[in-house]
Amino acid sequence: MRISEFKNGKAEARYRAAYERAVTQLWPGPRTSLDVPTGFGTTRVHRTGPAHGQPIVLLPGSGGNALMWHSYIEPLAARHPVIAVDTVGEPGASVQTAPINGGHDAADWLEELLAALDVPAAHVVGCSYGGWIALHHQIRHPGRTAGLTLVDSAGLGDLSRGFYRWLILGGLATMAPRALRPRLARAVGNSAILETELMALMRASMGFRRRLPLAATLGDGELGRLSAPVFALLGERSTLHDSRAVSERLHRLVPAVRVEIVPDAGHSLPTDDPAAVLNGILSMVARQVS
Repeated sequence: MRISEFKNGKAEARYRAAYERAVTQLWPGPRTSLDVPTGFGTTRVHRTGPAHGQPIVLLPGSGGNALMWHSYIEPLAARHPVIAVDTVGEPGASVQTAPINGGHDAADWLEELLAALDVPAAHVVGCSYGGWIALHHQIRHPGRTAGLTLVDSAGLGDLSRGFYRWLILGGLATMAPRALRPRLARAVGNSAILETELMALMRASMGFRRRLPLAATLGDGELGRLSAPVFALLGERSTLHDSRAVSERLHRLVPAVRVEIVPDAGHSLPTDDPAAVLNGILSMVARQVS
């Protein structure tokens, strides 16, 4: 498998400039940005919050980076160390140098990253594709993760037939004039379209060639091996999967699981209902440190 990369230097330079503008516009307060070497490439992370305590590690969804969590940083970092990650292979400030050929490689990448950051036990929050990585990491490297919060995570159930249509329509809506986007966001069920700065960054990433493995559904045996506590937040109207079927599957297979189906929310759960996601993360972390 080939690696994710920009199609040429001009596309990369355009994206890097847009990324730095977005960081300046969106990141609240102080941060320490680090480029961490791993066997799969250099990973950009942004650290903030208290120096001590169990960190919250934030993994973005497919096509995103640490900035997707910008509105969550301040409330999370008020009491907890926060590490927001640009996943290797996604458009961001990380640079991939070796292929990621499946969930085992993605898990090994995250393990290398957390070890290099000297994080012995983290609370990992994964959205969509980031949740899929977090699941594989917890199974392959038990003990590093103190708990998982999964935000409409991939890999938990069969992919809905409408998911790719949702993706395509959402992508087209981001190209529409700004005044039309609220109406289009409602029509296609994707509130992330209203994140103006992030949508500008997404448009700048059109010259990026993403070459990461598909988020295949985990088998019953794999989910049964999850040993850390898991809190799964699912959008009631998710186009990724059937949330009620996923809830039933998790309750049947995962020993330490909590599930919340968020009413009137879809796969763009972090922007559909930020309060539900924030409260879910904080309540899960509180359970781990109490």
